[in-house]
Amino acid sequence: MPNEWIDKNTGHEIIKLSRRTGNNNSFYFHNNPFLKTPDGKGWEMIYYGSTSNGNQLFAVNLQNFVSTQVTHFNGRMSGEILGSKNRDAYFQSGDSVFSVNIDSHDVRLLYVFPEDFKGHIASVNANETLLAGVWSSGEEREILKRFPEKSGFFNRIYDAHIPHVLFTINLQTKELNKIDSEDNWLNHEQFSPVDPDLLLYGHEGPWDKVDRSWLINVKTKEKKLLHKRTVKGEINGHEWWSPDGKRVWFDLQNPRSVTFYLGGVDINTMQEKRLQLQRNEWSIHYNLSPDEKLFCGDGGDSTQVARAKDGMWIYLFHPEADSLHSEKLVDMRYQKYRGLEPNVHFSPDGKSVIFRGNFEGHNEIYAVKLKKEKN
Repeated sequence: MPNEWIDKNTGHEIIKLSRRTGNNNSFYFHNNPFLKTPDGKGWEMIYYGSTSNGNQLFAVNLQNFVSTQVTHFNGRMSGEILGSKNRDAYFQSGDSVFSVNIDSHDVRLLYVFPEDFKGHIASVNANETLLAGVWSSGEEREILKRFPEKSGFFNRIYDAHIPHVLFTINLQTKELNKIDSEDNWLNHEQFSPVDPDLLLYGHEGPWDKVDRSWLINVKTKEKKLLHKRTVKGEINGHEWWSPDGKRVWFDLQNPRSVTFYLGGVDINTMQEKRLQLQRNEWSIHYNLSPDEKLFCGDGGDSTQVARAKDGMWIYLFHPEADSLHSEKLVDMRYQKYRGLEPNVHFSPDGKSVIFRGNFEGHNEIYAVKLKKEKN
């Protein structure tokens, strides 16, 4: 494919952002990848790219599409955690937690997990004083080793009721604090974008069997369930924060595979808003624009929960009363969704939707412009 083209079925312009050799992957949908450029005039996006030395972090300038390698780390890296205040990315290798400065590329060792508590970090809080993550017993690792495919490990981990612990690491004192423990599968940890004490997390497992989306105050340990099932078979999941930190949004199906919504809960009043969409418009992941006026979605193939016959699109959604009006942005008919989920983000200026695709035979990162080019 060329670096830029017009999708003939939607009329929208698509731009390849990852103009380098290798497989390139943007961050998971709820992990912020964006930073202002050092001069404050533009934006850059952090992503993972494959190299001869394994996957490394790169920064691409969203104005000129030039990518710069940020890490040259010897060892396996994990973590999609970016702090805009200190311009540091945080990652983990084995039992060790590191930071790398996006501008200087200096790497610092921040923390080494003790022998009896091998946790995994997932999020940094709003003032960049705490990292949060989850520890689980060795039984989970054994299941993952024996059954590496999701179809093999998913129900097994849920059914095993393996001990899990939510924890924080203080980046100043290096103190590890265990804030909650359960014999349930915990993940999807996301600090609030504005409140440094609020952590969103999920109970993983079959969504019709779990109370999925929770908030916890890491100081008081107070917990709050954000959505309670109202009918048998109802599911919600893939939760994420609104940019202003006032609401948590999630995929909501009432019941599963029948009626589809985006659900959003005001974390202060606990009032829930529902925006209905159609079966073909259901998406594996959704996101919200910086001005909170538009949503986007990455669609899904016919094997996904919606069983959509025509769902392989990148979508833009316009809220209208209690429903969503969709606009197709990108034809994804050649995407292998089971190999790579697109995981949409709005660009920081709100003018594009950024996604990852494998329709060229390898993984790349693209942006589709919301405004159509004039003929």
